Amino acid sequence: MKNIAVLSFLVIILLPLFPAFSQEQSGNRAYSFSLGTQLGFVHGQSLEFVYQGNNTGELLSELRYDMEPVFYLGLQADFGRADLMSAPGVFTSLSFKIGIPGDSGTHQNRDWRIAGTLTDFSSHTNKTRDFYWLDALFGISIPVRSNFYITPFLSGSWMHLAFTGRDGHGFYIWRTPPDVSFEGSEVIHYKQDWFIIAVGFSAGTNIFYPFSFAFSFQISPFSHCIATDQHLTNNRTFRDNTARGLFLEPRGRVSFALNRFDFSLEAAYRYIGRTIGPSRIDDGNTGHFVPSGDAGAGLSLFDGRFLVSLRI
Repeated sequence: MKNIAVLSFLVIILLPLFPAFSQEQSGNRAYSFSLGTQLGFVHGQSLEFVYQGNNTGELLSELRYDMEPVFYLGLQADFGRADLMSAPGVFTSLSFKIGIPGDSGTHQNRDWRIAGTLTDFSSHTNKTRDFYWLDALFGISIPVRSNFYITPFLSGSWMHLAFTGRDGHGFYIWRTPPDVSFEGSEVIHYKQDWFIIAVGFSAGTNIFYPFSFAFSFQISPFSHCIATDQHLTNNRTFRDNTARGLFLEPRGRVSFALNRFDFSLEAAYRYIGRTIGPSRIDDGNTGHFVPSGDAGAGLSLFDGRFLVSLRI
């Protein structure tokens, strides 16, 4: 019910956004608004890092949270030239996705307490609890020839991801015995909030109408991640505020137009390199956080989706 309410609220917000902007040209429909539904999945990993305290970038810990896969539902709203080949114009797009919670692979934790030596390893079932993804684009469409166009744009993105690792086993060379079982218990709660501002460029063609094809690419050094990591086995909570990870996203789309409907298949790869920033720790759930060195985050996802849009 919560997800349905969020989707309904989004529809109410999106519908009034764009038609008023195009009313002055409504007679010849220079601009059009479309609203669509999407179904898709992501497959990849979210990453968490703890760095050694020597500013060399060497890792003290690496934690991997699988999303293999996570399915999602969502909405998309687009506004732009009714005919992209007719004249230059502005365009904007909003996309919102809600993931379906469930087990999504493995959570793995590696520590190098001795430089160059893997001292701690554990593997657990990973559950993706939360998955929310909001993308916004604004740019200019420019026809190049009668069947081709280019679109430079700016984009903003927010992603909220939350995971739980449970059960599994571990191996720790400093313990006796070194093998540990975690069956029947949760070991970690981890969540990330990603904020990204990027520049992008896309190109498309409808030379094979009613089929059309488009490719886009985004890049940015301005990725920011706020993360919380709760280690349930030793009652520790970490809060990380990290940035400066390189963001890259190539995307391809093929669409089929039928009357006022567009049916699209899209594939994209979203990559964010290692961020870095300060971490704070609450040791013992006291509510008091103190500095705890540098931490980071990363992301690597393949995104595939099917989108059905109605032009209004």
